[in-house]
Amino acid sequence: MPTLPLLLVTLVLLSQTQAWVTPNQLTMSSTTSNPLPKLPLPEPILSTTPGTWAYDTMSRRVDAEILQRTFDENKEEFESEAFKEVLGRFNALRAQLQSAAVTKLTYLEDLPEGASEERQCEYAEWEKLLEPFVSKGDTWLSAPWLVTEFYLYRLVMQALGYWDPASAGYKYDPFAKQKRAGLLSSVGSAETMLAKLPTMPKTKEGITLAAAFALWGNKMDLSLWPAYAANSNVDVFSSILASASENLLHDDSPALSDLCDKLRDKGGGAVDIIVDNAGFELVTDLALAQHLVESGIAKVVTFQLKSHPTFVSDALEKERLA
Repeated sequence: MPTLPLLLVTLVLLSQTQAWVTPNQLTMSSTTSNPLPKLPLPEPILSTTPGTWAYDTMSRRVDAEILQRTFDENKEEFESEAFKEVLGRFNALRAQLQSAAVTKLTYLEDLPEGASEERQCEYAEWEKLLEPFVSKGDTWLSAPWLVTEFYLYRLVMQALGYWDPASAGYKYDPFAKQKRAGLLSSVGSAETMLAKLPTMPKTKEGITLAAAFALWGNKMDLSLWPAYAANSNVDVFSSILASASENLLHDDSPALSDLCDKLRDKGGGAVDIIVDNAGFELVTDLALAQHLVESGIAKVVTFQLKSHPTFVSDALEKERLA
């Protein structure tokens, strides 16, 4: 993801971990702008213990389910003559995962001459990240699960030749069909949610509710929303907000609403939304942006999206424009 500009507000919506992180949770180092955790990091999760979720994921699921589904959804393209080399590299990656316990991690393939500065930077970051595990001879299972899962999807991009204009896989999103199917299946939920936007109060309760929708997506129970809700009646939203706060690891909504009120009093500011998934979750992010603008909190909203397909459902810039 590209470096974020200076933000007045950053909403980090992490539905995969069911956590809501806002700026006052982040500690800045005196020598770097990178956010640092306040608590010691736990030991990394490895994929070496049979019966655990991590072991099943890296020894079976990523190949038998995720990559198999990717092939099935792109079968026509992958089996075409144009994609012959792409399919060969894709199958070689699958073979690694089928022998995950004994296949050692390696660095990315060397960059071609003339690679852009962005690609060189990304390559250097991956090399630094992988060095401790490649140098130890770690396998797909003995290296930390978080590293290997991210690396798997990065290797899918390498197999495609995603940044190579000469490759049939140039800028090809192998998850696009799945994401579009997910969006089409959620039209009913999206229409119901969007119909609620005009009744959302332009108050602290309103921004808390809009952020809750963006956080939880279709997990929010829209049936809780009273038919008679109006901007002038704040009390009717109490049950909705109570439902939204369930299962949160941490809730900074009071700090968020206070900051948004300050922005509103100043005539609006600049807000960045870090986008996670495409489909219905992207619709909820767009709804949040609309509320931020219409309620006077934001003059402009910028969406930070993935620069390339990362996980099967991650939103790219073209999903925003679709």
